[in-house]
Amino acid sequence: MKKRIHILEDDKDIGYIIEFLLKDEGYDLQLSSTFAEMKKKLKDSIPDLFILDVMLPDGNGIEICHDLKNDIFTKHIPVIVMSANIRSKQMSEMAAPDDYISKPFDLDDIENRIKRLIDKKAVS
Repeated sequence: MKKRIHILEDDKDIGYIIEFLLKDEGYDLQLSSTFAEMKKKLKDSIPDLFILDVMLPDGNGIEICHDLKNDIFTKHIPVIVMSANIRSKQMSEMAAPDDYISKPFDLDDIENRIKRLIDKKAVS
């Protein structure tokens, strides 16, 4: 069964690049450009991994990560937080993401991090 990844990214170009990379690797993807859109899509299905941008038009990825990690239905799902802001990495540590990716990112690196988290979840 294909693993599903939910990407919350408001930059269409970055979303497209990640989508292209991960579809090529065989993942099923859900994309949202706003937190409101993500909440609607989560009603239909829960992913195997979240990738969250920090700066969003209607929210903050660090706060969203914190909420996901404290929700009984999503706390077991790995979360990767992404940002171009170096201060976001320090701030995100309080939300306990499973990984943090600085933008710009290396495509091989992001792919390896995703595989590691999904494989780790499958073993748990």
